[in-house]
Amino acid sequence: MVFTLIKEDRETGARAGRVATPHGIFHTPAFMPVGTYGAVKTLSPDDLKVLGAEIILSNTYHLFLRPGPDLIKDLGGLHRFMMWKGPILTDSGGFQVYSLSSLRRVTDEGVIFRSHLDGGTLHILTPEKVIEIQEALGSDIVTCLDECIPYPATREEAERAVERTTSWAKRCRVAFKGEGQALFGIVQGGMFRDLRERSAMELMEIGFDGYAIGGLSVGEDEGTRNRVLDDLVPLLPPESPRYLMGIGRPEDIVEAVARGVDMFDCVLPTRNGRNGMLFTSYGRLVIKNAIYRRDERPVDEECGCYTCRNFSRAYLRHLYTIGEPLGIRLNTIHNLYYYLRLMERIREAIEKGRFAEFRREFYSRREGLSETETKGGEGVV
Repeated sequence: MVFTLIKEDRETGARAGRVATPHGIFHTPAFMPVGTYGAVKTLSPDDLKVLGAEIILSNTYHLFLRPGPDLIKDLGGLHRFMMWKGPILTDSGGFQVYSLSSLRRVTDEGVIFRSHLDGGTLHILTPEKVIEIQEALGSDIVTCLDECIPYPATREEAERAVERTTSWAKRCRVAFKGEGQALFGIVQGGMFRDLRERSAMELMEIGFDGYAIGGLSVGEDEGTRNRVLDDLVPLLPPESPRYLMGIGRPEDIVEAVARGVDMFDCVLPTRNGRNGMLFTSYGRLVIKNAIYRRDERPVDEECGCYTCRNFSRAYLRHLYTIGEPLGIRLNTIHNLYYYLRLMERIREAIEKGRFAEFRREFYSRREGLSETETKGGEGVV
């Protein structure tokens, strides 16, 4: 993997770059659609290509349980298995294990957990096992096993997580063969500035191809999150990609880009599409609301996606209310198109030296909602 920094914004920390991998190039700042089980829900690889996706994310934990890394390896690796020709990043599964608090136990050796599928089958994920799984999958970017802690957490809990994350990162580095893959370390430390700094320094001493920021979007407020990024991101090597894990509101992406983050993933565009919430250039639109029952307009009149070029809000609301899967697909197409165009506009603004102006315009559009659109808390939010 080779990261090339193309342009850095003078007024902020925003930067535009390019990452070359064995399966192609992706441009940063980048948003990675989430294909947890090796598929972005309701979309084909051709759909993703048309939408402009350059890299996707799949999940080590879920692919480990089903269908299993050995099967995927035997069938030619994850790229061949899902027929995706571009780069793939696999996360370590640490966050999923973190979320299974009633089914897992964390030790210095690794994470012992019971499968969420049956609640009975016992598994253990060690740093070495996580690397072995991801090497079998054949993803372009591999991530270390880390310990994610909840918010709020005590200093003692955060310090223990840093110690364990560093120990696991060392073991991952040793186990990693590096044959056509890149390895990212994951910074932990909770909301404590000195622990975040310690974690980053320890990981940089080990040495990784890129650095992910974990342990955010776990319940903290936006101000706390941005403070952590303000303190942490300048410490990370400028020659390496910086990946903020699991952060995905458009506002959060814009703010993280302004602080020098390069890579993002989140289930919001796909999950919200399934739940009838659509992202637009002026805010979020809840398509199930009755206000759209006779609305002939597209979701966003400024949007060029397949959904907006062909279907009305009234039709999308109809599909949602009857539970028609086509509605989920059309909503997902729109939301991912919005996200991927947002990243294109961000990159263009950085390269033209006008990211600060773009950032101001981004928020001013949301502040200009009409009374009709916001009346009674319905419609656009």
